[in-house]
Amino acid sequence: MPGAADRPMVWSHVGLNCTDQKTTEEFYTRYFGFTRARVVDLGEAQIVFLRKGDAYLELFAAGPEPAREAHDDGPQAPGRMRHLAFQTDDVDAFLASLGDAAEVTLGPLDFDDFICGWRTVWVRDPDGVIVEVSQGFEDDRSHEGSHDKDGA
Repeated sequence: MPGAADRPMVWSHVGLNCTDQKTTEEFYTRYFGFTRARVVDLGEAQIVFLRKGDAYLELFAAGPEPAREAHDDGPQAPGRMRHLAFQTDDVDAFLASLGDAAEVTLGPLDFDDFICGWRTVWVRDPDGVIVEVSQGFEDDRSHEGSHDKDGA
């Protein structure tokens, strides 16, 4: 019988709690190119699935409890998602298109010391989730086919 490591695994989605699902949906469709893939009607509530390629965002209506505000590149506490991340060809053009639609929490920063042309900015989505947008990141090909002791 094959083990879990032998079974194909593909990325599915990230679930986001939203103050206002419509506002969050508009943010990710307008600035990140997602489209509505499905709505699950739960009677008084709904779950909205957004899709871009193989990536999905699952939008849930949040309860009344206020979220702790994230700063910089996101929360650093264990058990909390630090940020979502996307890549673009031009961080500055992305920021220009974004205008006042989101607060910049960190950057833009250049990481030329690591990868020539790597540039990143972090913004806050309508629900306070930190979203990283980078240009120029590349994998380090020297690690292809190798794994550390934990299998990562």
